Amino acid sequence: MQKEFYSNGKLLLSGEYAILDGALGLAVPTKYGQSLKVSESDSGTLQWTSFDENGKIWFQAEFGLKGIKMIKASDEKVSQTLIGLLLEAQSQNPDFLSKSNGVAIETHLTFPRPWGLGTSSTLINNMAQWAKVDAYHLLWNAFGGSGYDIACAQHNSPIIYQVQNGGSKVNEVGFDPSFKESLYFVHLNQKQSSKEAIAAYRKQRFNKQDLVQAISSLTEKMVNAASLGEFQSLMEEHEAIMSNVLQIPTVKSQLFPDYPGAIKSLGAWGGDFILAAGNGQTLNYFVNKGFHTVVPFSKMVLLNTNT
Repeated sequence: MQKEFYSNGKLLLSGEYAILDGALGLAVPTKYGQSLKVSESDSGTLQWTSFDENGKIWFQAEFGLKGIKMIKASDEKVSQTLIGLLLEAQSQNPDFLSKSNGVAIETHLTFPRPWGLGTSSTLINNMAQWAKVDAYHLLWNAFGGSGYDIACAQHNSPIIYQVQNGGSKVNEVGFDPSFKESLYFVHLNQKQSSKEAIAAYRKQRFNKQDLVQAISSLTEKMVNAASLGEFQSLMEEHEAIMSNVLQIPTVKSQLFPDYPGAIKSLGAWGGDFILAAGNGQTLNYFVNKGFHTVVPFSKMVLLNTNT
C-alpha cells in the first residue's frame, strides 16, 4: 500500500523576526514544494531516499524501526534531524510505526535546496500527515520557529499569520496585487541560519510592543496596497524599522544602492530571497550584478484557493 503527501513551500513578505513576538505577517505559499511517498515493505527497517528537483538522490539512510536507530546514512547530520522528527512524531502518536514490518520513504523536492523555500517545513508537514500528528507541534517541539511556514504548507493562498497565546492564527487573504508583474524574487545565494538570526534578534534591546504594532500595521497596509508606489513605500518603511531594530544595514544599502526601485529582505536578513519592486529592466539589473535567479511573482506565488 502506498500513500503520498504534498506540502507547499513558503515565503514571508512581512513580519520577519517580529512575527515571533506576535506581529502580523504576510506569508505566501509557493508553487514549489515537496512530496513524501510511503510504501509498506517487509524489510524490517525504515529506508529513506530523498531526491532533489532534478530527480537526483541527495540523501539516503536506513533506520531500525525499534527506537528509530540509524543503521547507515549518507549524511549523519541530516539523519539525526530525521530521527528527532520521527521520535517526536511517535511521542505524539505512539501507534506511529509501532506495527510496521518495514517501510520505504521517498521525498521529492520541486525547488533547488539552496532556495530556502522550506525543505524542512514541507517535510515536517508531510510527516505530520503521515504520522497523523499536529504539524505545528512537530515543528515547535523539534525545531522551534513561528510556524508560518507550516501554515503556508497547508494553505493554497496568501495568509496573514500570527503567533497567539502559544498557538497560531491563520487567515487567508486576497493578496493578488494589480501590480504583481512588477514584483520579483531574487535569490542572494547566501544561506543564513535562522536559529542564529533569531538569537541575534533576541539580543537586541527595543520596545517589543511598539515593534509589533508598527509591523502589524505595515502588514495590513501591504495586503491592501492599491498601487506599486504605495507598496514600495511600505517595503522601505518595513526595512527601515527592522534595520534599526537589528542594527544591520538594509540589503539595498549594502548590495544594491543604485537600484531604482524598492528592495525588501525576506526571512533571515542577508540570505535566501529578497523581494524587488521594479520594471522590465529589473531582471537585467540583477543578472548584471551576478544574481541569476530572478523569479517573477506570478511564477513563484500560489494564488489559487481551489487547488
